[in-house]
Amino acid sequence: MLSYRHAFHAGNHADVLKHVALTFMLESFKRKDKPFVYVDTHAGAGLYDLRGKQAGKTGESAWGIGRIWDQQAKWPLLETYFQTIRSHNPDGKLRYYPGSPDIAAQLLRAQDKIILSELHNNEIDMLRGNMRGDSRVGIHHRDGFEALPALMPPTPRRGLVLIDPPYEVKDDYTYVVDTVSKAYKRWATGTYVIWYPLLAKKRDHSQVMVKKLAQQCDNLLVAELEVEAQQMELGMHGSGLAIINAPWQLDEQLKLTLPRLGTVLGLTEETKWTVEWRKQS
Repeated sequence: MLSYRHAFHAGNHADVLKHVALTFMLESFKRKDKPFVYVDTHAGAGLYDLRGKQAGKTGESAWGIGRIWDQQAKWPLLETYFQTIRSHNPDGKLRYYPGSPDIAAQLLRAQDKIILSELHNNEIDMLRGNMRGDSRVGIHHRDGFEALPALMPPTPRRGLVLIDPPYEVKDDYTYVVDTVSKAYKRWATGTYVIWYPLLAKKRDHSQVMVKKLAQQCDNLLVAELEVEAQQMELGMHGSGLAIINAPWQLDEQLKLTLPRLGTVLGLTEETKWTVEWRKQS
């Protein structure tokens, strides 16, 4: 959707889950000297001002990164995640929040590559500005759903794809499954990370999508974090990640992290978390 601007939601509980897991995975890829590629299908602007007009309108970061920012010493497992945020906030005051492209740019090495897709005209301009001067980065002004299969297989042939569309329309769930199916056929060894919202009962289509994704691989790692009870009509009560070809021990890292995140980020006592493997049925 060309109306979607991630700045309204930057740093919220969904971003925390997504970016904590992303740092775990990128650090895992770096354990080998071989180069790898990071692909982001819906890259956004790359960096967000939490005091800006859009983020300030919703204030969602206060219920996400804002709840753990002053507790960094208590979260040694999240040190890399916090490090990427501190780089933009050297005075220790939380103002700027990095999106996934910026996190990847900070963590990847000189031999690694970054491929970013973004369709929104304003977002692509800001993304280019934020990624300016980085020779590892290739930016594509195109629909991420269309771009991903077309760009597969990438060079190098080792790497990770993040797919996190806005899901403002029901068709996005179908697009995700179709896009992953096409890309996976061309690059079956890549790691595919699909973020999705957990919405109100009448609007949520996540579990159907996850089931279809599980049918495309031998094992799908699913991690979900619910910060409040599910409503009937409106609202996002949590989010999830469906991961194909998950890095080794990622499940154990998430099992250690999600219970604590649920406790701290929970808006009510009805918080839940899940880390489990889904097999083909």
